[in-house]
Amino acid sequence: MKDWQSIARHIDHTLLKAEAEEKEIRKLCAEATRYSFASVCVNPLWVEEARHILREGPVKVATVIAFPLGATWSTLKALEAREVILRGAQELDMVMNIAWAKEGRWEKLQEDIEAVVLEGKAFQNISVKVILETAFLTPQEIEEACRRAMAAGADYVKTSTGFGPAGATVENVALMKNIVSRQGKVKASGGIRSAQDAITMLEAGADRLGTSASLKIMNDLGAPTL
Repeated sequence: MKDWQSIARHIDHTLLKAEAEEKEIRKLCAEATRYSFASVCVNPLWVEEARHILREGPVKVATVIAFPLGATWSTLKALEAREVILRGAQELDMVMNIAWAKEGRWEKLQEDIEAVVLEGKAFQNISVKVILETAFLTPQEIEEACRRAMAAGADYVKTSTGFGPAGATVENVALMKNIVSRQGKVKASGGIRSAQDAITMLEAGADRLGTSASLKIMNDLGAPTL
């Protein structure tokens, strides 16, 4: 089993529930700092607070765009991206337009992703992760969505919001990694609740893990308690 430090470097410590309060965001940031997680992932409302707490430390502030449905205009996704970047976001997890994938409107879907990527490129070091919500897609649609995300300039493709009908699977992570491995990375999210889940997803090809069970994973791996 891998040591907890090596797993922690891949974790986006996540709190996206609607009722999250400021005290919970502060706790999230403290936990992320303690274990040197890759980032905290919070709703746009909490970006400024998280960035203030973490300041220029190594833990990044990630947030979500058009979350959790992705079913809005690309112009609004771009505006939301710009706003959260100005407020301190360093990574963006955007939900693509799932309906367009189902309809085969791939050019429109690529433009949807590009609208957010272009905002990220207007600033330095802003990573864009594209959430596919794989539970709604066929393997062929997952493959094409990955190709379009890479063509649009995204840095990652991501399995799930965690709010859909299912989360990450080994099969989908491996499929996505096979498509994007030369250009981008894969984030597995949804249903990762134990150390074994985390290790399995990393072995399947995930580069990042989105989870709200980060502390349990650390505990499973024998990390010191807070």
